[in-house]
Amino acid sequence: MLDEIKNIAEKLVPRLIEIRRHIHSHPELSGQEYQTATYVAGVLSSCGIHVKEAVGKTGLVGELKGSSDRSDFVAIRADMDALPIVERTGLEFTSRYQGIMHACGHDLHTTVGLGTAMVLSGLSEPLAGNLRFLFQPAEEIAQGASWMVTDGVMENVVAIYGVHVFPSIPAGSIGIRYGALTAAADDLKITVIGESGHGARPHEAIDAIWIAAQVISSLQQAISRMQNPLHPVVLTIGKINGGRAPNVIADRVELVGTVRCLHPQTHAELPEWIEQIVTDICHTYGAKCEINYQRGVPGVYNDTGLTQILETAAKDAWGSDRVLILPEPSLGAEDFSVYLQHAPGMMFRLGVGYPDKPNYPLHHPQFDADESSILTGVVTLAYAVYKYYQHYS
Repeated sequence: MLDEIKNIAEKLVPRLIEIRRHIHSHPELSGQEYQTATYVAGVLSSCGIHVKEAVGKTGLVGELKGSSDRSDFVAIRADMDALPIVERTGLEFTSRYQGIMHACGHDLHTTVGLGTAMVLSGLSEPLAGNLRFLFQPAEEIAQGASWMVTDGVMENVVAIYGVHVFPSIPAGSIGIRYGALTAAADDLKITVIGESGHGARPHEAIDAIWIAAQVISSLQQAISRMQNPLHPVVLTIGKINGGRAPNVIADRVELVGTVRCLHPQTHAELPEWIEQIVTDICHTYGAKCEINYQRGVPGVYNDTGLTQILETAAKDAWGSDRVLILPEPSLGAEDFSVYLQHAPGMMFRLGVGYPDKPNYPLHHPQFDADESSILTGVVTLAYAVYKYYQHYS
């Protein structure tokens, strides 16, 4: 079966490169993936795959029935949205839309998902079980997975696989991580409320800017002294807004940021812990505060059994030297984790790094991917699904 999967995939490479370049040159922002979804639906339909559109608002689902009478599904997820970034790659197929770019590789993710569907729909003998292909919108704003789940895409799903490109891994290789892959990511907004006054008489006012500075410094210091260093926490204040004039003491400052964490227990305790520190500081200096802590997406935790299946499939397909076991998780976030609240799953890293030129990081205006990685991703994912049904048939 591996030989057949490889043969079909290799013949599809020119078409898959064409697909990737079309998607790359026509990027769409989160929640606006109308053209991309229509294009993907056309490719899936041409393979005889049943398509349901307008799922998860601007997403879609394709289903491929297997040879058995099973009613459950293995799902494969690919995200489709781009970022509000001005592209500076100089590629012939650069973005046609000023200020929008596939700078996170979702054009590759969509292509690998389509390639996997094309390969598995073209096998001489159908798989023993059913497949559901999830083409998801709005990953970059961490909303799309929830939209898809609300529309029922995880009903009867017993396992789900996902992929994310990684420029620091060379094309032709993949990275695998057992257990924690990405962090939980939450949103934080703190409003410090003081009292206005003349800039020359600060003792007659309550300086919200100065107190906000104490809040920022104290939170960073408290993380290093009060949180377990083996359970890393990152708290970043990315936006500050306050003050009306240079000679007026500010009476109100808003701090907006993100909180990242890997350890479940630490994650559960963070809102109360942050609130206590901020409240104590504001009380000490006579100010008041409002704290709005919003849970975002949980961390991605790879299922051991599904990870073993994909690792074995990748080693069979490419050899052990091209399968890297990643020693550390990332404090980045991925809403693939939302699906894992409904079924076990696994996400792997697809190497897209060039061997002979600079590899810019994700979300960089010059980010690009070695297109030879498409074949690696398609074969790995298709063969992993085949091996899953071998194991669980």
